[in-house]
Amino acid sequence: MTGFRDKVAIIGMGCSKFGERFDADADTLLVEAFTEALADAKIEANAIDAAWYSVLFDTMSMGSSGTGASEVLRLDNVATTRVENMCASGTEALRGAAYAVAAGAAKIALAIGAEKLKDTGYGGLPGGSMGAVNDLYWPHLSAPGAFAQLATAYAAKHRIDRADLKKAIATVSWKSHQNGAINPKAHLRKAVDLDTILNAPIIAEPLGLFDCCGVSDGAACAIVTTPEIARSLGHTDLVTIKALQLANSNGFEANSPAWDGSYFVTTRKAAKRAYAEAGIADPRRELSMTEVHDCFSITELVTMEDLGLSEEGQAPRDVLDGVFNSDGKVPCQIDGGLKCFGHPIGASGLRMGYEMYLQLKGRAGQRQLPNPVMGLTHNLGGFPHRNVSAISILGRHDA
Repeated sequence: MTGFRDKVAIIGMGCSKFGERFDADADTLLVEAFTEALADAKIEANAIDAAWYSVLFDTMSMGSSGTGASEVLRLDNVATTRVENMCASGTEALRGAAYAVAAGAAKIALAIGAEKLKDTGYGGLPGGSMGAVNDLYWPHLSAPGAFAQLATAYAAKHRIDRADLKKAIATVSWKSHQNGAINPKAHLRKAVDLDTILNAPIIAEPLGLFDCCGVSDGAACAIVTTPEIARSLGHTDLVTIKALQLANSNGFEANSPAWDGSYFVTTRKAAKRAYAEAGIADPRRELSMTEVHDCFSITELVTMEDLGLSEEGQAPRDVLDGVFNSDGKVPCQIDGGLKCFGHPIGASGLRMGYEMYLQLKGRAGQRQLPNPVMGLTHNLGGFPHRNVSAISILGRHDA
């Protein structure tokens, strides 16, 4: 299965600064990311043939429909579609744009995503408040509680001592803070020492305050076309999509005693398909870097095994050995990840691609890795027992 490997090139990407953007509404954030991407792509807005816009909480974000996004960006009356697939929405938008180009339905397509969460005070925790946010909480569960159960199940399966697991989780968080501190667009830019993380208040055992990502305002986008058109526009050293795969829960996790709660079925399924599409046989050796869905630091740890980057039960050891540090074998979250760059949900998948793109182009500044060739992004939407996983693999065109 080769899918559309190397049939779609990214010619421009943009990303707003993430954070508590009380200075900007959602429309302004869209324009901020789009303006950067247009300049990078060396085109005008009227060159875009189709667009996909991702946003999860449309009651919070202005311009939340396809028409709204088209008006904000002044697109030339092209087909503009709003998509949503939980926290994988940004990658879903990229999938729509990439499929259109690969199929010949569009010469140049746009994927753009945004979320405006800070103005409402939404934090993802159970508990009502005044206004539109009232219908956006779950009274019967919380995200920290659900992912704390993932940690408990993982520890039980692999017989890992609580203190040892806690240290590995905290090291994941420490790494993200170290990386985010040197990223000028990151929401959280303060390095935090390991003892502070280990001794922070518990949110849901064993997850402490620094093991949970917050929510942010922000936008990110990508402009895609064929390699042939990219070259005709003067682009060289092309970055192409090697694979793009999604997998949604089918009920197995919630309804079968065969699932032990310690891993993500959808991530394993999507990774297997993505590696086949990209022609990757040994991901730990062939991938230069990753950006994964660290909504909670335990999620990143477990995902290393689901992606085949760590052996079963060995991710804690790999984390403590620095395998995923910026100078490690497979750097992860080199931009700070969801944990520190931020998590404006509709933009997160595209933000991950933005970092891969900058690294592959040699434009990542102080955090630039030496000679990266191929990178993987991973989104996880939903909860451990019911979710969607989205994986993209980006690389140099000649890789």
